[in-house]
Amino acid sequence: MKIRAAVLQAIGAERPFNETRPLVIEELELDPPGDNEVLVEIKAAGLCHSDLSVIDGNRPRPVPMALGHEAAGIVKEVGNGVRDLKPGDHVVAVFVPSCGHCEPCAEGRPALCEPAAKTNNAGTLVCGEHRLHRADGTAVNHHLGVSAFADHAVVARDSLVKVDPELPLHHAALFGCAVLTGVGASINSADIRPGQTVAVIGLGGVGLNSVLGALVAGAGEVIAVDLDDDKLALAKELGATHTFNSAEDDCVDKIKALTNGGVHCAIEMAGSEKALEFAYQITRRGGTTVTGGLAHPEKKVAIQQVSIVAEERTLKGSYVGSCVPVRDVARYVSLFRQGKLPVDKLLTDTLTLDQINEGFEKLAAGKAVRQVILFD
Repeated sequence: MKIRAAVLQAIGAERPFNETRPLVIEELELDPPGDNEVLVEIKAAGLCHSDLSVIDGNRPRPVPMALGHEAAGIVKEVGNGVRDLKPGDHVVAVFVPSCGHCEPCAEGRPALCEPAAKTNNAGTLVCGEHRLHRADGTAVNHHLGVSAFADHAVVARDSLVKVDPELPLHHAALFGCAVLTGVGASINSADIRPGQTVAVIGLGGVGLNSVLGALVAGAGEVIAVDLDDDKLALAKELGATHTFNSAEDDCVDKIKALTNGGVHCAIEMAGSEKALEFAYQITRRGGTTVTGGLAHPEKKVAIQQVSIVAEERTLKGSYVGSCVPVRDVARYVSLFRQGKLPVDKLLTDTLTLDQINEGFEKLAAGKAVRQVILFD
């Protein structure tokens, strides 16, 4: 079938994106779903920093590539072997499918699925094949097994989580990445305990979800840190007990003074080596520093090694919030419906597919938290 999709022609585009227009809306051929695959009519797709990091070259991927990984839609057709989904079901796309057989999957860590990591890097579906082509037969790469900036997508069954059809799809889309990654970093990776002090550094869509996750986990104090005063104000509105602009003089000392030596847990979501160093500096003795931001592969951090040992510090990574999507999407949707996880407040704008370059320029400029493309 023919579809309209936003295709990245080359990585490393310069800003402003609304002028350089790195994403081109193309008509592509989409193959029918193969074994254990599903054709989804995309209804809503979120613009994420993970997409932006491919556009600007921080996360190199093979091109041409149909971008987009955070989405929700309606099942239109299922391939052979798919028995638990049917046309009409509402689904959320998850950008790391779980094979269920490799060692990480067997250990309950599907975010680290080994076959999925290989095929995501290669730009194929988990089967190792392409379902997207140009009219001349040239293959177009898939983005993280989803390629959601299109009116339809073929994805692996294991890249989808069924959701209640009463959940608005423009809200459902947020649960595939921003919510799983941000809330999961607080609840799963950081394992925040009631009454602990927590700091979140970097208040994009994922970081603000970490603020919400820390509050849900019962943190006694939640400190939000960013360079943008508007985002700090939004964090305060969402429930953060304290906010700090990291450009302030002696910001580290001020936070350590407020928390009697540092926070129990600092969560870095800025994707910056300086932000991670900042997070480590404000973490107390015996505390945990979690990093979920994706920095450029060449960036490195400078951390005093002896402090890890002598202060029994923990430094750990968090990918997709260390989530089990089939378990956690339902949990987080339930919290949203109870009013305990107001992720809808993070939705900045809705766009059309043709406005995608303008949307990414707004995201790169720090003027948006979460923007969602809506499809008719």
